[in-house]
Amino acid sequence: MPEPARAPRSQVPREAPAAPKETSLTLERGLNLLQAVADAEGSAPTISDLAHAAGVSRAAVYRLLGPLQSRGLVRREGTRVRLGLGVLWLAGRVLPQLRFASLPALRGLAERVGATAHLTVADGGDAQAVAVVEPSWTSCHVSYRVGTRHPVQRGAAGRAVDLPAGGPRWVAAGGEPHAGTSGVAAPVRGVPGLRASVGVLSLEPLPADEIGPLVFDTAQAVADALR
Repeated sequence: MPEPARAPRSQVPREAPAAPKETSLTLERGLNLLQAVADAEGSAPTISDLAHAAGVSRAAVYRLLGPLQSRGLVRREGTRVRLGLGVLWLAGRVLPQLRFASLPALRGLAERVGATAHLTVADGGDAQAVAVVEPSWTSCHVSYRVGTRHPVQRGAAGRAVDLPAGGPRWVAAGGEPHAGTSGVAAPVRGVPGLRASVGVLSLEPLPADEIGPLVFDTAQAVADALR
């Protein structure tokens, strides 16, 4: 008995997948290039400057700049390269993501302590509240608005941002940055490029020895959620 006819194989050539190592190396070089543009002080770097910083040829720099330019992350002015407005769009997406990732841990802290919990991020010399959760069961508590700013040297939240590793795990402060309040805060560590803290604010004095470990654990939970 003759064998049944087999369906012809597709003649459409398949594109070979890019080698993972090659793709990773190209991505790393592109990121190095973007970092070199961002790190430049004074005048914008030239193509030659970027080639030296990224450890690639000038021709490679031109190739790597193409995708970055198409996404608005860099712009060329002759032979010089500056950051593009696309970076601002990316930056604008950071705070909503920080807020979304931190809210579950902050909510748990606020409910347990009975105080207003917050995530504060350092922005230059200022500390800015980017996420706030108020407790649901207290008769009165601190009303703390997202976007509130104060000098980073004031208040537990600001001081906790730059606590050195191996030093105190949390900071307590009274009457700062707002009169009549008490605060405890701990740094969020292990998230590259982020200077932040988790803290609580209360109208009543907070026992730092009891609240500090809870705030510290919440800061770790927030860091885990952001990684």
